[in-house]
Amino acid sequence: MTCVVDPTRANATFLKLYLTTAPEGREQVLKASPGGAGRNRTLGVEKLGVIEIPLPPLAEQQSIVARIDALAEKTRQVEAHLDAAERDAEHLLALRFRDAIANAPLRAMAEVAPLIRRDVAIDLEASYTELGVRSFYKGTFHRRTVAGSEFTWQKMFRVEEGDLIFSNIMAWEQAIALAKSEDQGCVGNHRMLTCVADRTKAVPGFLAYYFRTEEGFAKVYAASPGTAARNRTLVATNLEAIRVPVPPLPVQQSFDRLQAEVAALRVQHAELRAANAALLPATLERVFAGGD
Repeated sequence: MTCVVDPTRANATFLKLYLTTAPEGREQVLKASPGGAGRNRTLGVEKLGVIEIPLPPLAEQQSIVARIDALAEKTRQVEAHLDAAERDAEHLLALRFRDAIANAPLRAMAEVAPLIRRDVAIDLEASYTELGVRSFYKGTFHRRTVAGSEFTWQKMFRVEEGDLIFSNIMAWEQAIALAKSEDQGCVGNHRMLTCVADRTKAVPGFLAYYFRTEEGFAKVYAASPGTAARNRTLVATNLEAIRVPVPPLPVQQSFDRLQAEVAALRVQHAELRAANAALLPATLERVFAGGD
């Protein structure tokens, strides 16, 4: 349905903001849209017509809209600035990594970060947190915390911070992650392949970055034979045979420190994004509550 706004009395954008942002406006729209479930709610024409909207003078409405538009533009600019800074940081990482591996010798994973299984003797009365790995390099997550009795049908293995983890059934979809400090002591099932870097030869974060590159991921994909996506399984022996670039330890450590700085930057940006996203709604709430 379409409502025609009288431009001599009201600003259409002001009305939209009130009906979609102000608690009183949203409540009136909700009451005018009866129904049990979200998809079954229908805004009635008659009820829409009796919704009451407090209208300040037209000039004041226009001033509020202009102020909100200006604030919205500033929040967009902040987002664009953060996006650009993060793109620059990622570009810097890529360049530094390219330089780090130039002419670096290639070593098999079995030599620098072999597959290691840490068997867990399950205590039926103890609690265990099961770890999962998200696809598309989205990192680890804690799948569930349950009693040991839940694991009687499968073998579990302990995960430690710094483990390079591959989901053998989803590595082809970039389910590859580095175990974080909060993952220490979690358990994973037989689908989780944990490679442990020999710290005298390789830095875990350096290897993890390599498998995020086009070249590194291509090797993981090739090590996961199968004709259909669901049948692609990363073979443990194939994983250990993958040859990775291994520059001198100081070079790897320097790059890993840069990665840590970029990660810290992302954390700061996430906080800024949250504050930036909350700014406009908070301002609208104050405006329609009669504040500044």
